[in-house]
Amino acid sequence: MRLLAIDTSTRLASVAVVVDGGTRTAERLATADRGHRSADLLMLIDAACRELAVAPRELDAIAVGAGPGSFTGLRIGLATAKGIAFAAGRPLWAVSSLAALAARALAEDPSGDVVAVLDARRGEVFGAVYNASARLVSPEVVAPFARWTETLPADELEFVSLDFAPFRAALAGTRFEQVPVRTAPRALAAVVARLAAQAELQDPAALDANYVRRSDAELLWKE
Repeated sequence: MRLLAIDTSTRLASVAVVVDGGTRTAERLATADRGHRSADLLMLIDAACRELAVAPRELDAIAVGAGPGSFTGLRIGLATAKGIAFAAGRPLWAVSSLAALAARALAEDPSGDVVAVLDARRGEVFGAVYNASARLVSPEVVAPFARWTETLPADELEFVSLDFAPFRAALAGTRFEQVPVRTAPRALAAVVARLAAQAELQDPAALDANYVRRSDAELLWKE
């Protein structure tokens, strides 16, 4: 199996080409300070394919991080993944970006439940709780961080985030003040590839991002 995985849910775009279940992996990253661009993403894909001497037409399947995360980033990543899958007639898997974040941390230390947290801006987070097998324990939500932590189970937990600094102050004086926090590597594409086998196949034409909340454009249009 030659699998291409793409993740653009954060400011760091990452792609991974994984061959034979991970016996060979090539990963490429790019920081998008001014936003992701499809042309840059295609260059990353080309470079990863070249490293493993895999022609794009030889890819057997595509996997994509479907969110939640950056609205613009998700649209570009999904459009690229859907375009490749549709044009080549290849299967497509969509993987939760929060699940990928949790799985990346659990691969290093699979003990207890982890609370995956991504900055949703506006003082909110995208969050969910996963067990040691990276299975969802609580639904994915978007909510003010402090209010959301009040609903979390009291069992032993660890937080995992790409950058937890903006949320640390909200834990002061709460039951989670001393809870360990893991900082996960920002590149998630290789984990998206690993989780793809556990996800359901998607119809490229019907697949949409898991935004969790409505975009500003939708909210303004409704008004």
